[in-house]
Amino acid sequence: MTTRVLVVCGGGASSGFLAQSIRKAAKQAGTELVVDARSETEVDEYADRIEVLLIGPHLAYMEDKLRAKVEPRGVKVALLPHKIYGRLDGAGAFALIEELMGQGAQA
Repeated sequence: MTTRVLVVCGGGASSGFLAQSIRKAAKQAGTELVVDARSETEVDEYADRIEVLLIGPHLAYMEDKLRAKVEPRGVKVALLPHKIYGRLDGAGAFALIEELMGQGAQA
């Protein structure tokens, strides 16, 4: 099964670089992942087509609002840590996705 992920930031540009890095990490792990990057204003358009929503840390003030839009549809949501987002750490974001989907290492 292919997991569909949406990464959101203010304008969709910086999240685009992170999305590319996540796709690379998923490919290296042999996992099928579709990752899109968009502005937070486009979440409604994607809510029925994704399993995971990753929110840029600078949008923390919108987290509750975004969760309310997608969680009733079964979408898993995470606020990206500054460390992952700032470094465009695709492997770190991919690990977070796996954890959200229940496929990552258990702590």
